[in-house]
Amino acid sequence: MTYYYRLGRIPHKRHTQFRQADGSLHHEEVMGIHGFAGIQSILYHLRPPTRVQRMETLHRDPVDYEAQGPLRHRHFRTAGAPAGGDAVEARVPVAGNSDVMLYVAQPDRPMSYWYKHSAGDDVLFIHDGEGVLETQVGLLRYHPGDYLVIPTGVLWRVIPDRGSPQRHLVIEAVGHIEPPKRYLNRYGQFLEHSPYCERDIRPPDELLTVDETGEYEVRVKARGQITRFIYGHHPLDVVGWDGHLWPYAFNIADFEPIVGRVHQPPPVHQTFDGPGFVVCSFVPRLFDFHPDAIPAPYNHSNVDSDEVLYYVEGDFMSRKGIERASITVHPNGIPHGPHPGTYEGSIGKRETRELAVMVDTFRPLRITAAAQDMEDDRYPFSWLE
Repeated sequence: MTYYYRLGRIPHKRHTQFRQADGSLHHEEVMGIHGFAGIQSILYHLRPPTRVQRMETLHRDPVDYEAQGPLRHRHFRTAGAPAGGDAVEARVPVAGNSDVMLYVAQPDRPMSYWYKHSAGDDVLFIHDGEGVLETQVGLLRYHPGDYLVIPTGVLWRVIPDRGSPQRHLVIEAVGHIEPPKRYLNRYGQFLEHSPYCERDIRPPDELLTVDETGEYEVRVKARGQITRFIYGHHPLDVVGWDGHLWPYAFNIADFEPIVGRVHQPPPVHQTFDGPGFVVCSFVPRLFDFHPDAIPAPYNHSNVDSDEVLYYVEGDFMSRKGIERASITVHPNGIPHGPHPGTYEGSIGKRETRELAVMVDTFRPLRITAAAQDMEDDRYPFSWLE
């Protein structure tokens, strides 16, 4: 959910003449979803966005998955994942299905091109690092803990600050990501009891308009491949825009936890809703206050979903052997729960300082071949006394 926003210069009425200083027309672009029935923004370019000089297939974008083995819980120590490259090239796939792909990335350089995912939205969770998300609708500074939500159709690139080590979790959707509908009223405004609201959403705050010619590369991910387009003008030639479709940042520290007298189920932590999955934020919070409460989560079976947890910071009261940037995958079909000693050990504790991102998918996930090199093979047996 995004509200109406505008940057730069736009005409009084849409689809009307809006002339440049030399008398020529600006080039209007309507960028929207759901076939003109969803949210949209209208951009005004110095040059036609259709003016491509050449294109080529850069590469196919296949993901190698492991052969199916026994159904089991998994733990991947992604802190040691291969690093290097820009924010897209550095991606290491961990797990995916037809709805969503999960990557980790440790980029060490800025992107020299602009990128667009045409099949759905991207969420970049910034675990470490600061920098700028540069888009055709404006600049957005990012910091540790930020979710960067980038709608399909938006051109972007990540420019890390010099000397700022980067670590990202990437959630690549096939479709659109938005707040849960139960947080919104019928007008699209956040309700009073929602765990975050419009004040917590940061839009782009500076429009960068570049009037230059030369050779500029845009990469588009669509239909299982990356296509390289070469333009003769700078892609960031937008002089103004308005609408509801734009990238934004939301920091996990601004998620207000919902607590109760007894242990609350995972849906109270839900932050975003995606096609075939949800994203949840586990943040520091007070524990349950019933006199006989057991703060640690109860054993539960994921009958309809696979549960992925990305561990960000803190002490995870129901898990042992977990480290910063660990990823656990608890598949549907078998129960999981707190490690031995943590259930009883949680009684009487007042609060938790844990910070984690959870992705629950409603179709089974497949583990990638790349993830196998990071796997903790002992994890399936970690519930043994």
